[in-house]
Amino acid sequence: MSTAPQLDGWNHIYSGKVRDLYVPAGPDAAQDRVLVVASDRISAYDHVLSSIIPDKGRILTQLSLWWFEQLGSVPNHVLSADEGVPAEVAGRAMICKKLEMYPVEAIARGYLTGSGLAEYRQSQTVCDVPLPAGLVDGSRIEPAIFTPSAKAEVGEHDENINYDAVVAAVGAETAAQIRDLTLEIYTTAEAIARDRGIILADTKVEFGLDPATGLVTLGDEVLTPDSSRFWDASLYEPGKAQPSFDKQYVRDWLTSPESGWDKAADTPPPPLPEDVIDRTRARYVEAYERLTGKSFV
Repeated sequence: MSTAPQLDGWNHIYSGKVRDLYVPAGPDAAQDRVLVVASDRISAYDHVLSSIIPDKGRILTQLSLWWFEQLGSVPNHVLSADEGVPAEVAGRAMICKKLEMYPVEAIARGYLTGSGLAEYRQSQTVCDVPLPAGLVDGSRIEPAIFTPSAKAEVGEHDENINYDAVVAAVGAETAAQIRDLTLEIYTTAEAIARDRGIILADTKVEFGLDPATGLVTLGDEVLTPDSSRFWDASLYEPGKAQPSFDKQYVRDWLTSPESGWDKAADTPPPPLPEDVIDRTRARYVEAYERLTGKSFV
């Protein structure tokens, strides 16, 4: 697995599955900001793989920046994506406000699939939100619903929780703001993606308190294939799993006989074949180009 680079003027403080965080170095440096660097690492099934996806960090950073612009009414943490960013990580890093992050993964679902489908089949609910009978894999949920999860440590599974658990964690007023902002982000983005022939099935966002403004503020990445489920609208067919613009090639290969990997054994996944790496990169590029209308160079 690639390690976090050493950057002049910045101290590395944390590495997540795919991102590295830095704070300004020096006793007199401002401590109200953080450098967020997106690596080319990729994770699947709660493992960080030894293989990397070339340009993934740049693609996700540029796509997040584009989405932050589309979501102009939602406060976000970005201060700069160019001025002050070290040359070694240019294009895949953002200087951001340091937020007091809430311990909640804020998820909006407009389509039923994944862990939501599994719960629905048991109880006809998702995160205790009741849904109509007769829904299948890929069914649209109207209006979209807020289905939070509790943040897990690296290597652990996030756990779906209900709204009452969010209230208990952050208070009633903040919980309502997180829920409303999450659904606003999803509704805005779903319409934009649909105009480009892409379905936004669900998305995960994270919020924190901005100490300078006192506002609940959008942080981390937003509306990338790593944090969202994007489907090709032309291939959409409820009743089965939909092809997605994300790590599907990686997941499919890891669970195939060819990989020889036993997901249940909790051993590290093997390196990816070149063709899986190439196809995964191409899928990320396609998502970026179709959503933004720009060429990725």
